[in-house]
Amino acid sequence: MKPKNRRPENPYVLTEESIKSPPTSFWGTLSHLGPGFILSAAIVGSGELIATTTLGARAGFVTFWVVILSCLVKVTIQLEFGKHAISTGETVMSAFNKLPGWKYRDISWSIWAWLFIQFFKLLQVGGIIGGVAITLNIVFPSLSVTIWTLAATVTAALLVYRGYYQFVERFSLVMIAFFTLFTFLSVYFLQYTSYAFTWGDVLLGLEFNLPAAMAGVAIAAFGITGVGGDEIMYYNYWCLEKGYAAYTGPAVDTEEWRRRAKGWIRVMYWDAILSMIVYTLVTAAFYLLGAAVLHAQNQIPQGYEMIETLSGMYTETMGSGARNVFLLCAGVVLFSTLFSALASWTRIFADAFGQLGLVDFYNNQQRKKTIAILAWVFPALWALLFLFLQLPVTMVIVGGFFTSVLLLVVVFAAVHFRYVRLDAELRPGKLYDVAFWLSVSGIILAGIYGIARFF
Repeated sequence: MKPKNRRPENPYVLTEESIKSPPTSFWGTLSHLGPGFILSAAIVGSGELIATTTLGARAGFVTFWVVILSCLVKVTIQLEFGKHAISTGETVMSAFNKLPGWKYRDISWSIWAWLFIQFFKLLQVGGIIGGVAITLNIVFPSLSVTIWTLAATVTAALLVYRGYYQFVERFSLVMIAFFTLFTFLSVYFLQYTSYAFTWGDVLLGLEFNLPAAMAGVAIAAFGITGVGGDEIMYYNYWCLEKGYAAYTGPAVDTEEWRRRAKGWIRVMYWDAILSMIVYTLVTAAFYLLGAAVLHAQNQIPQGYEMIETLSGMYTETMGSGARNVFLLCAGVVLFSTLFSALASWTRIFADAFGQLGLVDFYNNQQRKKTIAILAWVFPALWALLFLFLQLPVTMVIVGGFFTSVLLLVVVFAAVHFRYVRLDAELRPGKLYDVAFWLSVSGIILAGIYGIARFF
């Protein structure tokens, strides 16, 4: 007899045997949360720790609204990807290959566009692996940044290759919680220093002003903070692996199936919205520290000095003893992002290779073998890029810009999911649609503006 909460052995293949009724109690719902908080573990590193504080350091309080809007505006797009995963059991690449538009060799334009963007996204994760190495080098200077880069590369590869994801996920989330609490305390103690900010400063940052000189960094921050295009796509895999689609079962035209689908979609809503609250609060805290401390000091995170510059936010507010605590937490948070990114990249690329006919993604053995190989390939590429360029902040910002471009593809897919693919009985109400189209409009405008400035 299977344990009550055991997830299906192959969550990518829906069978009648995996069906389970959705929880009806609050505590039962909480016990099935998880995919959104896996994304939070990834989001806190490159987006909040690097891009958000860099924007605050450069612009001051005036662009506070950008990062808040970025966190709030994308969640409905994430929900559409989650609903599609639950109601169809399809992976992202399988769903993308069914989008309308031209195809080349029976592969949708959306997959080719995604593959092109990933060349630039390699820079972003390369910047993250560099951040891990720089942090460890500051704490343990006897080993060079190069050695620490190699150590981080091998460690991440081993963990994903060996499948220790659940343990590291839980450990990382505990450390992120500690780091988040530490950041909130730092914001609180900031008010007792010469860098104290007022509600007037916060309100100034919510006036929707955008200095022309800050537009490029703001667009990158919009793409990378909160859930970016990548995280929205990754959410599909974590919803599937959590078992939401398997528990719903193969789609059939019955009231029983629709009842299960609505129940598991409701669980997914809780998961996405609660995680959004968490990363929005963390984003706000990081930005305020960057705007109040680093902007006032004219300290912009750059190159190898990035981590030392960021640590100044904490030493100024909590004393010199906070430096080592910050470095420890920053290393864990950045590595958590690196690990989560690797776990996600291996899955989505294995899925893409499946659509290209290179592997059978739905075969458990072939999928695991492909993930194991990619677990070594990607960290090696990221490490080489960082060691060659040695510009972690720039690499993360460039990746953030292309995440904004990727969001346009993601939005197109979300609209198709919502109005073409979603079962009529599962469609939400008018209030949700208003929020959905506000999200779509905001993302399209930001993406077009960013592309126009780039060219």
